[in-house]
Amino acid sequence: MSNLIFGTITISFCSIVNFYSWRFAAKDNYKLALLLLIIAGLALRIYTATDLFLHDWDERYHALVAKNLIQHPLLPTLYDNPVLAYDYKSWSSNHIWLHKQPLPLWMMAFSMYLFGVNEIALRIPSIILSTIAIGLTFSICSYYFNKKSAYIAALLFSINGLIIELNAGRVATDHIDIFFLFFIELAIYLSILFVQKGKSIYNIFAGVSIGAAILSKWLPALIVLPIWLLLVIDSRKFTAKAIVSQFLLIVLSCLIIFLPWQLYIWHSFPLEANWEYLLNFRHITEVLDEQGGPFYYFLDRIRINYGELIYLPLAWFLWKVIKNPGDLKRLSLAIWFVIPVLFFSLAKTKMQSYILFVSPALFMMTAEFWIMLSVYRLTHNPRWLYNIILVLLIVLPIRYSIERTKPFDKTDRSPQWVSDLKRLNERHIKKGVMFNYDKPIEAMFYTNLTVYSYIPERKVLLDLIEKGYTILIKNDKNVTEEIKLTKGVVMVN
Repeated sequence: MSNLIFGTITISFCSIVNFYSWRFAAKDNYKLALLLLIIAGLALRIYTATDLFLHDWDERYHALVAKNLIQHPLLPTLYDNPVLAYDYKSWSSNHIWLHKQPLPLWMMAFSMYLFGVNEIALRIPSIILSTIAIGLTFSICSYYFNKKSAYIAALLFSINGLIIELNAGRVATDHIDIFFLFFIELAIYLSILFVQKGKSIYNIFAGVSIGAAILSKWLPALIVLPIWLLLVIDSRKFTAKAIVSQFLLIVLSCLIIFLPWQLYIWHSFPLEANWEYLLNFRHITEVLDEQGGPFYYFLDRIRINYGELIYLPLAWFLWKVIKNPGDLKRLSLAIWFVIPVLFFSLAKTKMQSYILFVSPALFMMTAEFWIMLSVYRLTHNPRWLYNIILVLLIVLPIRYSIERTKPFDKTDRSPQWVSDLKRLNERHIKKGVMFNYDKPIEAMFYTNLTVYSYIPERKVLLDLIEKGYTILIKNDKNVTEEIKLTKGVVMVN
């Protein structure tokens, strides 16, 4: 099936399902409305995740490390068998790979263990988590405001183009940020359950979720703690002593989850661990990988990722918080957005998905603004202007969703180069190295070869042949006749 046909069917299906979802929400049947939102959101996620190739940044690296983790879960490697010398500081070509925390990689590895080493299996965890997060957004917003606002927030989450793209691995940081977003939302949801029910088990699970978020993408997950504290104080259900003891409990639960891995890698891979922790700090003080931008970078990007009118609900909400700082629930929602944006704005290295985990807060602010405006317009003029704003607050995110999912592109989503790589497996090479291939990371995912993008000196090739390696070299103008005529070298097209 061509992408155009598949995309048209998907968009048509989602449009119909969301239409009926909206109608059920208008009748206050939020259970069915939410179910339909989740179904449509899942359909969009499955559609985008069916690219039958690995994307350049950063999915291919995560995919290869996850594939290798299937064989040795506590030994994260990129080049599993680096037959040539490597620089341990180069995260894109080294052996021991600690560039990301392990939890998303473990889950991708487990999925591929169950369903086979392929692109869809790789993306299944992200599809599941980002779909569940639609429901989490609804539940969290219901606590903050009401079910009407919660429905709008869940709708905005379900159609958000950036989340869907990351879910499919199409843009940088991909599945890592989906996991990070999910566990932060889950931790806040569990914090709300703790506030409502007063049972410590929910607090423990909230700490576990924060720990899981740290094991996905490090310490910005601690943003949950001030949100937890404000929600607990706002509930007026706990004494000061209980708040302190429960705070220590959530911190302890978090430490039990994320600290063992940090101690393990420091002990087992001290050089790589030290370098990666230093690299994390350098993101704050230096522009790395040419990913820089002005201080207002993230405030500028939110108009693209959440719609150009996002500034209206954001400004309105922050004004309400400033006007009434004693409203701790609103204050906690403002903190969810403001502190991460301020921190990452001060950092030198900037990428759009660094603040993805604040998106539920933006969806909830937008949802409350939308509900407020829909009521306000009934008694105020010019009504036409309010109607336009209400429509655009929904339509602009839909537009970006379509632009990012690309359902009407005539794109080849099953490229020939992937099939060519898979055919190399038919040779049943047990100990092989391929050189001069321009997609070495992808090649190692689709084959059991060790692959390099360059050709080493002839004496290196001879040494590898002597050690029993089968040498494959992609045939192009870079290959000399001397190399082609070397006994033991196999040329591939």
